[in-house]
Amino acid sequence: MAATPEPFIDRPLEVHFQGDWGWANLHRISGWLASQLLSHSAKGTRIAVWTGGAGIDAMRAVDSGEVDVSLFVPAGFAPMGLDGRGYFRGESFPALRALGTMPQIDAIVFAIPKRFGIHSFEELRAKRPPLRISTSLDDGNNTLGYAVQTIMATAGVPRALLESWGGGYVEGGPPYECAAFVAQGRADAFFYEAIMTDSWRNLANAIDFHFIPVEEAVLDELERTLGWTRRTIPAGYHRGMDKPLTTVDFSDFLLLCRDDMEDDVAYLLAWAMCETREILERQYRHLPPERSAVTYPLDPVKIARTSIPLHAGARRYYEAAGYLRRAAD
Repeated sequence: MAATPEPFIDRPLEVHFQGDWGWANLHRISGWLASQLLSHSAKGTRIAVWTGGAGIDAMRAVDSGEVDVSLFVPAGFAPMGLDGRGYFRGESFPALRALGTMPQIDAIVFAIPKRFGIHSFEELRAKRPPLRISTSLDDGNNTLGYAVQTIMATAGVPRALLESWGGGYVEGGPPYECAAFVAQGRADAFFYEAIMTDSWRNLANAIDFHFIPVEEAVLDELERTLGWTRRTIPAGYHRGMDKPLTTVDFSDFLLLCRDDMEDDVAYLLAWAMCETREILERQYRHLPPERSAVTYPLDPVKIARTSIPLHAGARRYYEAAGYLRRAAD
Protein backbone atom coordinates (compact mmCIF):
# COMPACT_ATOMS: atom_id res chain seq x y z
CA MET A 1 0.00 0.00 0.00
CA ALA A 2 1.28 3.47 -0.89
CA ALA A 3 2.55 5.57 2.01
CA THR A 4 0.96 8.72 0.53
CA PRO A 5 -2.15 9.22 -1.64
CA GLU A 6 -1.68 8.16 -5.24
CA PRO A 7 -1.34 11.34 -7.35
CA PHE A 8 -3.03 12.05 -10.67
CA ILE A 9 -2.41 15.02 -12.98
CA ASP A 10 -5.60 15.97 -14.78
CA ARG A 11 -3.97 17.42 -17.88
CA PRO A 12 -1.97 15.81 -20.69
CA LEU A 13 1.82 16.04 -20.32
CA GLU A 14 4.67 15.97 -22.77
CA VAL A 15 7.87 14.95 -20.98
CA HIS A 16 11.28 14.21 -22.46
CA PHE A 17 13.86 12.05 -20.66
CA GLN A 18 17.53 11.56 -21.53
CA GLY A 19 19.04 8.20 -20.63
CA ASP A 20 21.97 6.16 -21.95
CA TRP A 21 22.75 4.59 -25.35
CA GLY A 22 19.39 2.85 -25.44
CA TRP A 23 19.23 -0.36 -23.43
CA ALA A 24 21.23 -0.04 -20.19
CA ASN A 25 20.29 1.13 -16.69
CA LEU A 26 19.49 4.77 -17.40
CA HIS A 27 17.07 3.90 -20.19
CA ARG A 28 15.52 1.23 -17.99
CA ILE A 29 14.96 3.74 -15.17
CA SER A 30 13.62 6.32 -17.62
CA GLY A 31 11.19 3.82 -19.14
CA TRP A 32 9.89 2.83 -15.72
CA LEU A 33 9.27 6.44 -14.68
CA ALA A 34 7.81 7.31 -18.08
CA SER A 35 5.25 4.53 -17.64
CA GLN A 36 4.21 6.01 -14.29
CA LEU A 37 3.78 9.49 -15.76
CA LEU A 38 1.68 7.98 -18.54
CA SER A 39 -0.61 6.10 -16.16
CA HIS A 40 -0.96 8.99 -13.70
CA SER A 41 -1.82 11.83 -16.06
CA ALA A 42 -4.61 12.70 -18.46
CA LYS A 43 -5.23 11.12 -21.85
CA GLY A 44 -2.99 12.55 -24.53
CA THR A 45 0.18 12.41 -22.43
CA ARG A 46 3.30 11.70 -24.50
CA ILE A 47 6.71 10.63 -23.18
CA ALA A 48 10.00 10.37 -25.07
CA VAL A 49 13.29 8.83 -23.91
CA TRP A 50 16.32 10.13 -25.78
CA THR A 51 19.78 8.60 -25.88
CA GLY A 52 22.60 10.35 -24.07
CA GLY A 53 25.96 10.08 -22.41
CA ALA A 54 25.13 10.64 -18.72
CA GLY A 55 27.88 13.24 -18.43
CA ILE A 56 27.93 17.00 -18.99
CA ASP A 57 25.42 16.42 -21.81
CA ALA A 58 22.89 15.18 -19.23
CA MET A 59 23.09 18.48 -17.36
CA ARG A 60 23.33 20.65 -20.47
CA ALA A 61 20.23 19.06 -22.05
CA VAL A 62 18.08 19.72 -18.97
CA ASP A 63 19.47 23.20 -18.35
CA SER A 64 18.76 24.25 -21.95
CA GLY A 65 15.24 22.82 -21.92
CA GLU A 66 16.05 20.28 -24.62
CA VAL A 67 14.79 17.58 -22.23
CA ASP A 68 12.91 17.74 -18.95
CA VAL A 69 14.60 14.93 -17.02
CA SER A 70 17.99 13.24 -17.30
CA LEU A 71 20.17 10.87 -15.32
CA PHE A 72 23.71 11.82 -14.34
CA VAL A 73 26.44 9.43 -13.20
CA PRO A 74 27.92 9.42 -10.60
CA ALA A 75 25.72 11.42 -8.27
CA GLY A 76 28.70 12.59 -6.21
CA PHE A 77 30.13 14.52 -9.18
CA ALA A 78 26.96 16.58 -9.70
CA PRO A 79 27.76 19.40 -7.21
CA MET A 80 30.67 20.42 -9.45
CA GLY A 81 28.11 21.25 -12.13
CA LEU A 82 26.27 23.82 -10.05
CA ASP A 83 29.31 26.07 -9.78
CA GLY A 84 31.45 24.94 -12.72
CA ARG A 85 34.32 23.30 -10.82
CA GLY A 86 36.77 20.70 -12.07
CA TYR A 87 35.27 18.47 -14.73
CA PHE A 88 32.82 21.18 -15.81
CA ARG A 89 35.64 23.63 -16.62
CA GLY A 90 33.68 26.75 -15.72
CA GLU A 91 30.39 25.70 -17.33
CA SER A 92 27.79 25.88 -14.54
CA PHE A 93 24.16 24.85 -14.18
CA PRO A 94 22.78 26.56 -11.05
CA ALA A 95 19.13 26.05 -12.09
CA LEU A 96 19.39 22.24 -11.90
CA ARG A 97 17.63 20.37 -9.12
CA ALA A 98 17.39 16.73 -8.07
CA LEU A 99 14.27 14.58 -8.16
CA GLY A 100 15.92 11.69 -6.33
CA THR A 101 18.78 9.21 -6.31
CA MET A 102 18.75 5.69 -7.70
CA PRO A 103 21.16 3.85 -5.35
CA GLN A 104 24.01 1.95 -6.95
CA ILE A 105 27.21 0.85 -5.20
CA ASP A 106 30.17 1.40 -7.49
CA ALA A 107 33.80 2.57 -7.52
CA ILE A 108 36.68 3.26 -9.91
CA VAL A 109 39.18 0.38 -9.77
CA PHE A 110 42.72 0.14 -11.16
CA ALA A 111 43.97 -3.39 -11.87
CA ILE A 112 47.46 -4.20 -13.18
CA PRO A 113 48.51 -7.75 -14.13
CA LYS A 114 50.80 -9.33 -11.54
CA ARG A 115 53.52 -9.86 -14.15
CA PHE A 116 54.36 -6.14 -13.85
CA GLY A 117 55.16 -6.57 -10.14
CA ILE A 118 53.32 -3.38 -9.18
CA HIS A 119 51.23 -3.24 -6.00
CA SER A 120 50.89 0.52 -5.52
CA PHE A 121 51.15 3.94 -7.12
CA GLU A 122 54.50 4.31 -5.38
CA GLU A 123 55.83 1.27 -7.25
CA LEU A 124 54.26 2.50 -10.48
CA ARG A 125 56.13 5.80 -10.20
CA ALA A 126 59.38 4.03 -9.32
CA LYS A 127 59.31 1.27 -11.98
CA ARG A 128 57.92 3.38 -14.85
CA PRO A 129 56.60 0.45 -16.94
CA PRO A 130 55.37 0.87 -20.56
CA LEU A 131 51.83 0.29 -19.33
CA ARG A 132 48.85 0.48 -21.70
CA ILE A 133 45.75 1.29 -19.65
CA SER A 134 42.24 0.55 -20.92
CA THR A 135 39.63 3.08 -19.77
CA SER A 136 36.94 5.44 -21.05
CA LEU A 137 37.47 8.42 -23.31
CA ASP A 138 38.48 11.68 -21.70
CA ASP A 139 36.41 13.56 -24.28
CA GLY A 140 35.08 16.50 -22.27
CA ASN A 141 31.81 14.70 -21.48
CA ASN A 142 32.61 11.30 -19.98
CA THR A 143 32.84 11.43 -16.19
CA LEU A 144 34.93 8.26 -15.90
CA GLY A 145 37.50 9.35 -18.49
CA TYR A 146 37.99 12.62 -16.65
CA ALA A 147 38.12 10.90 -13.25
CA VAL A 148 40.82 8.42 -14.31
CA GLN A 149 43.01 11.16 -15.75
CA THR A 150 42.50 13.28 -12.63
CA ILE A 151 43.34 10.42 -10.26
CA MET A 152 46.46 9.58 -12.25
CA ALA A 153 47.63 13.19 -12.44
CA THR A 154 46.99 13.79 -8.74
CA ALA A 155 48.97 10.61 -8.01
CA GLY A 156 51.92 12.00 -9.96
CA VAL A 157 51.39 10.07 -13.21
CA PRO A 158 49.89 12.51 -15.72
CA ARG A 159 49.17 11.30 -19.24
CA ALA A 160 52.34 12.83 -20.74
CA LEU A 161 54.54 11.09 -18.16
CA LEU A 162 52.91 7.69 -18.72
CA GLU A 163 53.38 8.13 -22.46
CA SER A 164 57.04 9.07 -21.95
CA TRP A 165 57.58 5.63 -20.41
CA GLY A 166 56.32 4.02 -23.62
CA GLY A 167 52.79 3.42 -22.31
CA GLY A 168 49.52 5.27 -22.71
CA TYR A 169 45.77 4.82 -22.84
CA VAL A 170 43.54 2.61 -24.97
CA GLU A 171 40.24 4.44 -24.67
CA GLY A 172 36.80 3.07 -25.43
CA GLY A 173 33.20 3.20 -24.37
CA PRO A 174 31.16 0.70 -22.30
CA PRO A 175 32.85 -1.64 -19.80
CA TYR A 176 32.56 -4.70 -22.02
CA GLU A 177 34.46 -2.92 -24.81
CA CYS A 178 37.26 -1.68 -22.56
CA ALA A 179 37.56 -5.06 -20.82
CA ALA A 180 37.84 -6.69 -24.24
CA PHE A 181 40.87 -4.49 -25.03
CA VAL A 182 42.67 -6.13 -22.09
CA ALA A 183 41.42 -9.64 -22.84
CA GLN A 184 42.59 -9.29 -26.46
CA GLY A 185 46.05 -8.00 -25.48
CA ARG A 186 45.49 -4.52 -26.94
CA ALA A 187 45.90 -3.09 -23.42
CA ASP A 188 47.60 -4.30 -20.24
CA ALA A 189 45.75 -2.77 -17.30
CA PHE A 190 42.11 -1.92 -16.60
CA PHE A 191 41.03 1.32 -14.88
CA TYR A 192 37.25 1.40 -14.84
CA GLU A 193 33.99 1.59 -12.91
CA ALA A 194 30.96 -0.77 -13.20
CA ILE A 195 32.69 -3.15 -10.81
CA MET A 196 29.59 -5.32 -10.47
CA THR A 197 29.47 -6.29 -14.14
CA ASP A 198 30.46 -9.50 -15.91
CA SER A 199 33.10 -7.47 -17.72
CA TRP A 200 35.06 -7.01 -14.48
CA ARG A 201 34.33 -10.46 -13.09
CA ASN A 202 35.32 -12.33 -16.25
CA LEU A 203 38.51 -10.32 -16.65
CA ALA A 204 39.52 -10.86 -13.02
CA ASN A 205 38.88 -14.59 -13.39
CA ALA A 206 41.02 -14.76 -16.53
CA ILE A 207 43.98 -12.56 -15.50
CA ASP A 208 46.02 -12.48 -12.30
CA PHE A 209 45.72 -8.86 -11.18
CA HIS A 210 47.10 -6.66 -8.46
CA PHE A 211 44.36 -4.20 -7.47
CA ILE A 212 45.92 -0.79 -6.84
CA PRO A 213 44.60 1.32 -3.94
CA VAL A 214 44.39 5.09 -4.37
CA GLU A 215 46.75 6.75 -1.91
CA GLU A 216 45.26 8.52 1.09
CA ALA A 217 46.92 11.82 0.18
CA VAL A 218 45.35 11.64 -3.29
CA LEU A 219 41.91 10.82 -1.89
CA ASP A 220 42.22 13.72 0.55
CA GLU A 221 43.17 16.12 -2.23
CA LEU A 222 40.32 15.01 -4.49
CA GLU A 223 37.83 15.39 -1.66
CA ARG A 224 39.17 18.83 -0.75
CA THR A 225 39.23 20.25 -4.27
CA LEU A 226 36.42 18.42 -6.06
CA GLY A 227 34.24 16.96 -3.31
CA TRP A 228 34.88 13.36 -4.40
CA THR A 229 34.43 10.72 -1.73
CA ARG A 230 36.11 7.38 -1.20
CA ARG A 231 34.76 3.85 -1.14
CA THR A 232 36.31 0.69 0.27
CA ILE A 233 35.52 -2.50 -1.63
CA PRO A 234 35.57 -5.62 0.57
CA ALA A 235 38.26 -8.25 0.14
CA GLY A 236 37.21 -11.06 -2.14
CA TYR A 237 34.83 -8.98 -4.24
CA HIS A 238 36.84 -10.07 -7.29
CA ARG A 239 39.37 -12.88 -7.63
CA GLY A 240 42.75 -11.55 -6.57
CA MET A 241 41.32 -8.82 -4.35
CA ASP A 242 42.98 -10.25 -1.27
CA LYS A 243 42.36 -7.29 1.01
CA PRO A 244 39.94 -4.35 1.16
CA LEU A 245 40.56 -1.80 -1.60
CA THR A 246 40.07 1.93 -1.03
CA THR A 247 39.51 4.07 -4.10
CA VAL A 248 37.28 6.83 -5.53
CA ASP A 249 33.53 6.31 -5.18
CA PHE A 250 31.46 6.20 -8.38
CA SER A 251 28.05 5.37 -6.96
CA ASP A 252 24.44 6.30 -7.69
CA PHE A 253 22.36 7.66 -10.56
CA LEU A 254 21.00 11.18 -9.96
CA LEU A 255 17.67 12.13 -11.54
CA LEU A 256 17.84 15.78 -12.67
CA CYS A 257 15.36 18.48 -13.66
CA ARG A 258 15.25 22.27 -13.72
CA ASP A 259 13.96 24.32 -10.81
CA ASP A 260 11.04 25.52 -12.98
CA MET A 261 9.61 22.03 -13.61
CA GLU A 262 5.93 22.03 -12.70
CA ASP A 263 5.55 21.18 -9.05
CA ASP A 264 3.02 18.37 -9.51
CA VAL A 265 5.18 16.63 -12.14
CA ALA A 266 8.20 16.65 -9.81
CA TYR A 267 6.00 15.37 -6.97
CA LEU A 268 4.66 12.55 -9.15
CA LEU A 269 8.16 11.47 -10.22
CA ALA A 270 9.37 11.38 -6.61
CA TRP A 271 6.23 9.44 -5.63
CA ALA A 272 6.83 6.94 -8.44
CA MET A 273 10.48 6.39 -7.49
CA CYS A 274 9.45 5.34 -4.00
CA GLU A 275 5.96 3.90 -4.28
CA THR A 276 6.41 1.85 -7.47
CA ARG A 277 10.04 0.82 -6.90
CA GLU A 278 9.05 -2.87 -7.03
CA ILE A 279 8.64 -2.51 -10.82
CA LEU A 280 12.30 -1.61 -11.21
CA GLU A 281 13.61 -3.96 -8.51
CA ARG A 282 12.22 -7.08 -10.10
CA GLN A 283 14.24 -6.39 -13.26
CA TYR A 284 17.43 -6.90 -11.23
CA ARG A 285 16.54 -9.70 -8.82
CA HIS A 286 18.20 -12.37 -10.94
CA LEU A 287 21.45 -10.84 -9.63
CA PRO A 288 22.71 -10.74 -6.02
CA PRO A 289 22.24 -7.19 -4.64
CA GLU A 290 26.00 -6.59 -4.42
CA ARG A 291 26.37 -7.59 -8.10
CA SER A 292 23.40 -5.60 -9.35
CA ALA A 293 23.70 -2.34 -11.30
CA VAL A 294 20.85 -1.00 -9.17
CA THR A 295 21.30 -1.82 -5.48
CA TYR A 296 18.01 -3.34 -4.38
CA PRO A 297 15.93 -3.39 -2.28
CA LEU A 298 15.53 0.28 -3.11
CA ASP A 299 15.44 2.36 0.06
CA PRO A 300 13.22 5.48 -0.15
CA VAL A 301 15.39 7.19 2.46
CA LYS A 302 18.40 6.82 0.14
CA ILE A 303 16.30 7.92 -2.83
CA ALA A 304 15.45 11.12 -0.93
CA ARG A 305 19.12 11.81 -0.11
CA THR A 306 20.58 13.78 -3.03
CA SER A 307 23.93 15.40 -3.77
CA ILE A 308 22.37 18.67 -5.02
CA PRO A 309 19.23 20.46 -3.75
CA LEU A 310 15.87 18.84 -4.35
CA HIS A 311 13.18 20.31 -6.57
CA ALA A 312 10.44 21.83 -4.38
CA GLY A 313 7.81 19.38 -5.67
CA ALA A 314 9.98 16.34 -4.99
CA ARG A 315 10.82 17.75 -1.57
CA ARG A 316 7.10 18.09 -0.83
CA TYR A 317 6.59 14.36 -1.50
CA TYR A 318 9.60 13.23 0.53
CA GLU A 319 8.52 15.42 3.44
CA ALA A 320 4.94 14.12 3.32
CA ALA A 321 6.15 10.52 3.26
CA GLY A 322 8.61 11.12 6.12
CA TYR A 323 11.64 10.09 4.07
CA LEU A 324 13.36 13.47 4.04
CA ARG A 325 13.54 13.68 7.82
CA ARG A 326 15.02 10.20 8.01
CA ALA A 327 17.48 10.99 5.19
CA ALA A 328 18.81 13.90 7.23
CA ASP A 329 19.38 11.77 10.35
